[in-house]
Amino acid sequence: MKLKNKKIIVFGGTSGIGLETIKLLLNNGASKVYAISRNPKKVKIKKKQLILEKADVLDEASLKALFKRVGKYDVLVSTATGGERAIGPFLTMNMKGYRNSFDKLWGYANVVRYGVKYLSKSGNIVLVSGSPARKPKPGFVAISSAGGAVEAFARAITHELAPIRINLISPGVIDTPMSPLKGKARINFYKNSTKDNIIKRAGTANEVAKAIIFAIENEFITGTTIDIDGGWILS
Repeated sequence: MKLKNKKIIVFGGTSGIGLETIKLLLNNGASKVYAISRNPKKVKIKKKQLILEKADVLDEASLKALFKRVGKYDVLVSTATGGERAIGPFLTMNMKGYRNSFDKLWGYANVVRYGVKYLSKSGNIVLVSGSPARKPKPGFVAISSAGGAVEAFARAITHELAPIRINLISPGVIDTPMSPLKGKARINFYKNSTKDNIIKRAGTANEVAKAIIFAIENEFITGTTIDIDGGWILS
């Protein structure tokens, strides 16, 4: 699928991977790109092709209204995490945080369920998982569990959605504005968390966004997970 003249929806498009994806879509000829988030005003890009919309992936009523406003479109991308993600040992983890980590799954399920009605039959869906889904490491129990559920969900609905394609992008450690760490603490975190990787650095949001564009354009892949992880799953 060529991006030129396509109408595309991006959830979680106000920062990090989502924002980089929007930039690439606009630069490659998409006719309309909808940036959807709980705070769309964070996007400072000024282009007539970009439309900012407010919605919460966990609010089914707002999603129904959103898709009805947008109408027919060609591509659905979601990088939205849905909310809180718990990190740390499972046995001492706050179980509310663990449960809330699965908001990522519920958010994806909602956008697919309500968005597919308006999606072109030649269109496709791209969701974002994460390397811990298939290669867990200590402290990532909640993220691994939720990510594994997301990947199983996407594979399970592939046949139901056909001929619409659905694929997953699985990033490893990515340096994005989502990180609350600053200065030396930030540098040390990314250094320590990638020291066992084959490529010993954090990835960039742009590198992940390029993989999303590939998944959109390549018409011979569906039900597939594409790893952008610097060798995380091989370490």
